[in-house]
Amino acid sequence: MDGLLSISGKKMIRNSNFINLVFAGVLLIAPWAVTATEKVTIQLKWSPQAQFAGYYVAQAKGYYKDAGLDVTIKPGGADIKTVQVIASNGADVIVNWLPGALAAREEGIPLVNIAQIFNKSGLMLTCKRSNGVNSPKDFKGKTMGVWLGGNEHPFLNWMAKLGYKPDTDIKILKQGHDLDLLTKNQADCISTMIYKEYWELIDAGLKESDLINFSYDKEGVGSLEDGLYVLESKLKDPAFVSKMGKFLKASMKGWSDAVKDPDGTAKIMVAADRSGHTSEKIQKRAMENVATLITNAGTPKMGYLEPKDFERTVKILISNQATPFIKKDPGTSAYTYVVWEAASK
Repeated sequence: MDGLLSISGKKMIRNSNFINLVFAGVLLIAPWAVTATEKVTIQLKWSPQAQFAGYYVAQAKGYYKDAGLDVTIKPGGADIKTVQVIASNGADVIVNWLPGALAAREEGIPLVNIAQIFNKSGLMLTCKRSNGVNSPKDFKGKTMGVWLGGNEHPFLNWMAKLGYKPDTDIKILKQGHDLDLLTKNQADCISTMIYKEYWELIDAGLKESDLINFSYDKEGVGSLEDGLYVLESKLKDPAFVSKMGKFLKASMKGWSDAVKDPDGTAKIMVAADRSGHTSEKIQKRAMENVATLITNAGTPKMGYLEPKDFERTVKILISNQATPFIKKDPGTSAYTYVVWEAASK
């Protein structure tokens, strides 16, 4: 009997040791298993397209998941006002142009730029050569289609530099989202983006030789476009700053990949666009042009807002004293490097 008890006791000890080892292993694994993912919602300005490729690439390649984030990408559209979405807590971060963000600050919605993804402007004035436009000297007497809502101020600043007065030397027409003003010869020039509307004109049947483009950036009147913005009050929370730092780091990784691989990016964008109105050819071409606006992709400077670019944009927006888009320079309160610095670690 004593022998049986001894043997049984040894088995019990061995079993107990095994159970302890398993339990210890569970304790080691458990912290990783139960770590909650942090949720982030980003609101875009428009529908899925190469303009926002970095976020979709980061999502598709698992960069957000690897950072412990559960990211929701909300497409935009003509009826979606990104500023209103974030003001009503419908998003943590939005993609916006600086003019719109600064206008929102003056209207009581204190947006702050946490990263500047596009460091070049993609806005252009595209004109028909057959209408007698081959250089800015030919603008006098011409009809121009211009996007409003703040987008007109770089144009007005440029015209003032050239010495042209609206309604006297040039006629301005409010431009919508279609291309009819130019394709139907209602205007001599229209506003286009280097990655979208210009190429839609080509797809509509116009030849590149039929058109001439004037880049706002090259003309010295480009304003800052696609940047990331959050509400100022949220930046007081260290946890929010940390979360956005992870989001930005993963997003910039996605953007770097998108710039390097237009073909792969095109496939991701076509999959993201449920409307079925795009193609890999269109998205690859768009991505190749978007890449020219992110000249610091893959470098330590990516996402960094250059103060001189901010100051130039502000000057453009307040230079028209008759109808300034913003009343005063908000200074450095309109942007911060705290998230960018967290993402750079």
